[in-house]
Amino acid sequence: MRRKIVAGNWKMNGSKALAQTLVSDVQSQAASLDNGVEVVIIPPAIYVGDVVANAGDSLSVGVQNVGQWSSGAYTGEISAEMAVDQGCQYALVGHSERRQLFGESDDVVAEKVGRVLAAGLHAVLCVGETLEEREAGKAESLVASQVKAGLAGVAKDQWQRVIVAYEPVWAIGTGKTATAQDAQAMHASLRQVLSEMGAPANDISLLYGGSVKADNAAALFAEPDIDGGLIGGASLVAEDFVSICRSVPAGT
Repeated sequence: MRRKIVAGNWKMNGSKALAQTLVSDVQSQAASLDNGVEVVIIPPAIYVGDVVANAGDSLSVGVQNVGQWSSGAYTGEISAEMAVDQGCQYALVGHSERRQLFGESDDVVAEKVGRVLAAGLHAVLCVGETLEEREAGKAESLVASQVKAGLAGVAKDQWQRVIVAYEPVWAIGTGKTATAQDAQAMHASLRQVLSEMGAPANDISLLYGGSVKADNAAALFAEPDIDGGLIGGASLVAEDFVSICRSVPAGT
C-alpha cells in the first residue's frame, strides 16, 4: 500500500521560535490524526536541529536540498550524510526554484538523488512544467523527461525510498492551482512513466504541490493517484497545515 504523505516545505522562512512553537503545535495535533498520513516538516537546514528536537514521534523531518558530493571543499553545501546525522529522513531534490534560480540540470538532480538514496534518506523528486510548456502541449512529455532523467540511476532495492512530487511551476506561490482532474491526469501519466522504467509504480507515493490550501486539499487528495501533498506557504501556519493533513482520506 502506498504511503500517504503531507510534507511542509518552509522554503527560506522560519526562526528558532517558529521551529519551537509551530512544530510543537503541529506535533501535538498530528499525534491524534487517524487517517494514516505521515507528516513531514522540511525547514531551512539551519533549523533542522530545532525541528527535530520538537518533532517527537509523530513527525518526520527533511532538508530542502543537499549537495551532489559526500564531503569536501564545497563551501556552503551540506551532504545527505549530514542530513541523516541531524535526524532527517527526507530530502527534496530538484525543486523548481533550485532548477530555475540555481541552474540545477537534470544531470545534477540525478546525482543528488543518488546521494540521497545512498545515505538512506527518502528522495522527494520534484518535477513540473511552466505555464508556457503547458500551453504548448508539452507538459506531460516535459515532466516525463524530468522523471526519467532524475531517477535513471535508482537501483531496484531503492525504489521504496523514492517519492515524486508534481508541482506545476505556474501554480507555485501564485494562488493558482491545477484542477483536481488536471492534477490526477498528470499523476496517472507519471505512474505510467514509472511503470515503463521498471519501477514498482503502484507502490510509489506521488504528491501534488502548488498552492495547496485547506479549502482545496480534500478534492485533490480524493483523486486515486494523488497520495498527499508538498505544501509551501500553508505549512507555516499550524492550523492550516494540520487541516490539510486531515484532508487526506483514511484507508486508501
